[in-house]
This record gives sequence, structure tokens and C-alpha cells, in this order.
Amino acid sequence: MLRPESLFDLEGHKLKGLFDQAEYVWEGLKNLPEYIKNNLKPNVAEVRRGKSFVAQDMVIHDGQVLRFGFSINTAKAIVTMDGTILKDAAIIYAGASLMDDEIYIGLGTVVEPGALIKGPTIIGDHTEVRQGAYVRGNVLIGDKCLVGHATEMKSAVMLSESKAGHFAYIGDSILGKVNLGAGTKLANLKIIESKVVLNINGKKYETSLRKFGAILADGVETGCNSVTTPGTILGKNTLLYPNGTARGYYPPNSIIKLKQTQIIETRK
Repeated sequence: MLRPESLFDLEGHKLKGLFDQAEYVWEGLKNLPEYIKNNLKPNVAEVRRGKSFVAQDMVIHDGQVLRFGFSINTAKAIVTMDGTILKDAAIIYAGASLMDDEIYIGLGTVVEPGALIKGPTIIGDHTEVRQGAYVRGNVLIGDKCLVGHATEMKSAVMLSESKAGHFAYIGDSILGKVNLGAGTKLANLKIIESKVVLNINGKKYETSLRKFGAILADGVETGCNSVTTPGTILGKNTLLYPNGTARGYYPPNSIIKLKQTQIIETRK
């Protein structure tokens, strides 16, 4: 239940190597810096030219950085040049900030104005990094993902088709094919200074991690303003209701609701 393949569909997955020789899923977090180091192929140096702030719209196509001569259909994120569609062109809009060269931006990916990305970071294909997103480094983002407005990622993984559209915090966490409601927070640091220990069915698991957010398996959905405490693991297809707090391990197909009594009175 705690092995990577019990939480994620990794068959043929391009990021499967993150979990090489991992007995427990959280070992992917320990592997993350080395995995990024070994797989990062930076491609933004020509975009940056030593500066962090991107001053004009730019495109990466067939390994080349284009600065002029193209047009962008912003609604569909399609780039054309001389009447020809540049298939799988990545778009970096003016106003984005790329803080160093140790960044890879995948095919067809869009980085909107106001997004800030630090390296080392790998961003996969056909992913959106929207206005106000903050990617703090040691981040691995797969294909067809969404890092939304005011969403912060740090030392974290989105495997594929993972969506965090609005106001999320994703620290020291691994997300499968999930959807985070607006304001979801994956807390990664215990108030009491100690390493995270999981207690599951009467058995203790020493993670040796001081910072450990959440592992969200494929099919997980969280409601608006929900929170997970450090070391939370949500099994496949689990639902965390709005304003709820999840703590510990939840098996697949769980529903986690906020326990409260709502009293409605008529004003006099």
C-alpha cells in the first residue's frame, strides 16, 4: 500500500525512474535532487542571456529560441511563423522571471507573465505555468500539468496531468493525476521539531524526513481551502472535502469530511 506503484500508474511513465529501488513512496522525495541533476537538460540560457526578467515574448521550437517573426494565438497557445504552425513550440511570455539557467521547459509548455521559476527545475510537455506561480527549485513537473495562479511549489513533484489551479502550496510532496481545489495547502513542516513518523495500522514507519508534505495518489481530489498535515498519504481516488484537514494514511476510495454542525437561525 505504500509502494510507488500502489499509488501511481507508473507503467511506461517517463518519470518512473524517480522511484528506482524505492521500497516506500516517500523515498522519491529523497531521490528528487539527484534525479533532477541527472536528467536536467537546461534550455533557457538563450532566453535569459544572463537576466532573470523576460522582457519580450519568446518561443522555443526545435531547440531554437525565437525572438521575432512569429505570432501567438494566446487563447489556444498556438505559435505561427510565415503562416505555418510551429508544432510543440513552448511559449515564454514577457513578464515571466527565470532566475537561473538550470531550468528545462518542455514542448508546447506555456509560462505566463508574472510566473517566477528558480532552478533546478524540469517542466514537462504541454504544461501551463500561470501568472503568479512561484516555482522555487528542486521541482519536477510532468506532462499536461497545471501550476496555477499564486501556487507555490518547492522540492516537489507533479507526475502527469496534475492540476493545482489556484492558491495552492505544494512543498516536499508528490502528486499523481490529481486536482487540487483553490487554496489547498500541503503542509510540510511539523510545528514540533522532529522528523516525520507515520503510524499506520499500529506500525511505525520512520521516514527520516524533517520536511515531508503529502503524497496524493492518482484520482485524488481536494476541496477548496483543504489542508494536509506533514506526512499525509491519500490513496487512489480519495476525496478531501472543502475546509477539511487530512492527517496520516487514508486507503483508496476514502472520503474525508469536515466534522462540524452548522446552525442556521433567522435574524430578528
